[in-house]
Amino acid sequence: MPISRRTFLGLAALAAGCSAGGYGQAPVRLATGLAGGPYGQLGDRLAEELRRDGLGVRVIETAASVQNLTMMTDGRADVGFALADSADDAVRVRHQPVSALARMYMNYVHLVVGAGSRIGEVGDLAGRAVSIGAEGSGTAVTATRVLAAAAPASPPEAVRLGLDASIKALRDGEVEAFFWSGGVPTPALAALSGIRLVPLEPLVAVLRRRFGTVYEHASVPSGVYGGARPVPTVGTPSYLMCRTSLPDEPAYTITETLFRARDRLQAPSAPGGLLDKRYAIGTGNVPLHPGAARYYRSVYA
Repeated sequence: MPISRRTFLGLAALAAGCSAGGYGQAPVRLATGLAGGPYGQLGDRLAEELRRDGLGVRVIETAASVQNLTMMTDGRADVGFALADSADDAVRVRHQPVSALARMYMNYVHLVVGAGSRIGEVGDLAGRAVSIGAEGSGTAVTATRVLAAAAPASPPEAVRLGLDASIKALRDGEVEAFFWSGGVPTPALAALSGIRLVPLEPLVAVLRRRFGTVYEHASVPSGVYGGARPVPTVGTPSYLMCRTSLPDEPAYTITETLFRARDRLQAPSAPGGLLDKRYAIGTGNVPLHPGAARYYRSVYA
């Protein structure tokens, strides 16, 4: 008699475990981000949907992109979120064994200052205390590159803080600015008053020359964070990644679930945020996992 997809999934994963590092019936380890952050929230929703499809899932809270890629490389995680520039660096420069399941949505690079700050461009950060993002985060990678592209007269005093800590440090006068890469609006920032964003868009061309098309022109719309005008900035997508040795069947199922449940996942309101399949396959130098590629072929064949 025909077997159900869930039964087939379990048998396939068990069979794969014998030849692919013992995957067996162990839960999928999903590396997300900080609790309450966009990767943390999206990861919790994705885990819930995967469980409905019969996959066991263990969510691992992390500092996000760089830590997630490291954990997938050394076998401590199976799937995880990462910014495109961090993923590109992992594959093209560091030759880490990771693959993409989907390009998900655009992140906007925020350079946040107080509303009354005299900082009007990145060069004005010279010698000032600036949070560049948490250790192991994609924000820190992007911020470091943005600062190098701007080449301020003297380097800022860079500290590594997550979003909540950065907000507190700005309020307390411990930093004069902080970087954040996320969807628009980011709820923690939208809840604030007395902030504004510094334009970054002039640096896109420099970043693209140095690092390729993982950086894009983007614009934070007027009205967001109280701004009267749009703020041109740097955009870089978020990818859902996996270890390359993940068996094809769970990779296929995770990708399929991502799109079947996209309305419930509530990805950030941004280009790609509706989880468009044609947008999803554009992962540049980062190869699609064969299981994900099989899903996209089944959709477009």
